[in-house]
Amino acid sequence: MELRDLIVTPLLLIVVYLVAYFIRPYVTDSLTSRYFLPALTFKIIGAISLGLIYQFYYDGGDTFSYHTHGSRQIWEAFMDSPLQGIKLLWSNDNHVGVYQYSSRIYFFNDDQSYFLIRIAALFDLLTFSSYSATAVFFALLSFIGMWLFFLTFYSRYPHLHRGLAVAALFLPSVFFGDREFLKDTLTIAGLGVATYCFYQLLLVRKFSLRLLLALIVALVVIFSVKKFVLQAFLPAVLVWVVAYNFSTIKALALKIILVPVAVCLVVIGAYYMVVKVGQDDERYALNKLAKTAKVTAYDIRYWSGRFAGSGYALGELDGTFGSMLRLAPQAINVSLFRPYLWEVKNPLMLISALESFAFLSFTLYVLFGVGSRLRVAFSNPDVIFGLVFSLSFAFAVGVSTFNFGTLARYKIPLLPFYLVALVIMLDYRNKPRNVAVLERTE
Repeated sequence: MELRDLIVTPLLLIVVYLVAYFIRPYVTDSLTSRYFLPALTFKIIGAISLGLIYQFYYDGGDTFSYHTHGSRQIWEAFMDSPLQGIKLLWSNDNHVGVYQYSSRIYFFNDDQSYFLIRIAALFDLLTFSSYSATAVFFALLSFIGMWLFFLTFYSRYPHLHRGLAVAALFLPSVFFGDREFLKDTLTIAGLGVATYCFYQLLLVRKFSLRLLLALIVALVVIFSVKKFVLQAFLPAVLVWVVAYNFSTIKALALKIILVPVAVCLVVIGAYYMVVKVGQDDERYALNKLAKTAKVTAYDIRYWSGRFAGSGYALGELDGTFGSMLRLAPQAINVSLFRPYLWEVKNPLMLISALESFAFLSFTLYVLFGVGSRLRVAFSNPDVIFGLVFSLSFAFAVGVSTFNFGTLARYKIPLLPFYLVALVIMLDYRNKPRNVAVLERTE
């Protein structure tokens, strides 16, 4: 915390809340307006509080590396010479002419991390490289993405606004984990925007150049920071679109005929998406995914995170898809429902454990509460979408992390999707079976 933080951050907050108060009537209705400013405040408090935790509890961390030893170096280059600043902002291909700055950037040769640093540097130009103020900008990105995510499902289930608001806007893990200078912030913002745009363009079929451009930007951001997220998200979107259109077909005979076609479309399309996303990166090429998972998991567990004291093991990984798939149930379980309360070793881990326990309890409550209507609930296209993405992503991060602290950040993108699916499923609890089927197809 520096003097510039105490000066710039309050001024920025005044501007942010004035703008938010002005635009609220245009992006909310009588039901959603109650969530707008509290959700924004929730994000901003998370941004500032997490910075204080990293500074005074951890005495550093990746967030400071991205800023102090990242975007601030670009800001200082701009202050000395705009041309040097532009060169650093434009690319990280070489050190020629900018070595005095680039040599102090920890992630200069890491393209994914440097993309995040570039975004932070753009905000630094507006905040005089104030850490807290720039963190507020990142909180705004997260808020925008999650607000659009909330509106996507609120437009379909307005009577579920409370549950959807909790899932999209007020999760504890998202409060502590998707803020500051972390890739997860940009990832969850991109996912929220992309979900909204896909829904409007492909399901509502409301074409808009603005929506298309927003979708492209969101996908580029996700691809630039965590492309493996797209390898789970895009196939889930494909399943969503196919399931939505399939559910509108009234004739049972036609549905039966089209089932093989739909299955083939999903399988071939999903395969193509996974291949295309990872084709230029050896780590995420389809034939390398199992090896990448093994290397990442063992590195985090036994090297980079070996002193964290919060490691876990699921079983042996040998770099083959077979070994990954054998661990799928444990991987999904650890991402959604662990750490257990008896595995807690520090205060932040306790928060994660309490949330995991809440997720387990709510999951069981939904499954037993919906009961005989589970089959109908599971056939809802929105439930399918949320579960396909969240469970596939839970498998991916659970099997490739082996550290609870790291997993708490990595799993953040899946949590809103999973909880939204549960909230929608719970709505079937007291509905007559024929009404539930009818509403699902509307």
